[in-house]
Amino acid sequence: MLDERLAETFPEMPTRAIEEERAHRKLMLAAGFRLFSKFGFEQGIAGHITVRDPELQDHFWVNPLAVPFSHIRVSDLLLVSHDGRVVEGDRPVNAAAFAIHSQVHLVRPDAVGAAHSHSVYGKALSALGELLEPITQEACAFYQDHSLFDDYTGVVLDLEEGKRIAHALGDNKGVILRNHGLLSVGTTVESAIWWFIAMERCSQVQLLAKAAGTPVHIDPEQAAITRQQVGGEHAGWFQYQPLFQRILREQPDLQE
Repeated sequence: MLDERLAETFPEMPTRAIEEERAHRKLMLAAGFRLFSKFGFEQGIAGHITVRDPELQDHFWVNPLAVPFSHIRVSDLLLVSHDGRVVEGDRPVNAAAFAIHSQVHLVRPDAVGAAHSHSVYGKALSALGELLEPITQEACAFYQDHSLFDDYTGVVLDLEEGKRIAHALGDNKGVILRNHGLLSVGTTVESAIWWFIAMERCSQVQLLAKAAGTPVHIDPEQAAITRQQVGGEHAGWFQYQPLFQRILREQPDLQE
């Protein structure tokens, strides 16, 4: 539940007709890849963000295999069915993207967007097998709202492994994949992308704080209150808006 004082400062999340909503989701998705590139979340062919199609609920849009995040445009996105067929687009899909995201979208019908990459600080924290600790206001967005997939069995190419990751995610907005990285979901693709960015930054702060000393935890009651204030889906959606405006102005070709 969002604090009423904060809710008053947020605009309403708009509703759209199906075709308009599809175009909107694809634009937000393409912008997300450009942001991931800008923030250094890309490593080789690893990493993927998906958004559920607003009409074909068992299909999702995703980046094509081996296209740099910095090059991705709306027209490059692939529409993939939950049995792995590329329904729209002429490039192959990343097998790991399908194995993970198909199962996440299947298990979590509320998850419109999902994001995963091999970002530096997320990988570092995942190598410790730790959760994010409530040591900053931003980290409280994930207080009791993220989990740990405490296993590693190689590159995720099998649907059963995707199912295990989806199970570990549970009802949370994020999961730390041990020795692998971060994964986030949202009821909008905007919030899913924002939660990933926020998780990565919180991972960085936690690693820095622990390297410098012993972090002081926020009181559990206050951490829970702060999660209500900054960890809701409306807040996540709204936090994405200035980033979208920034990348669209810098890289308008992403709309093509």
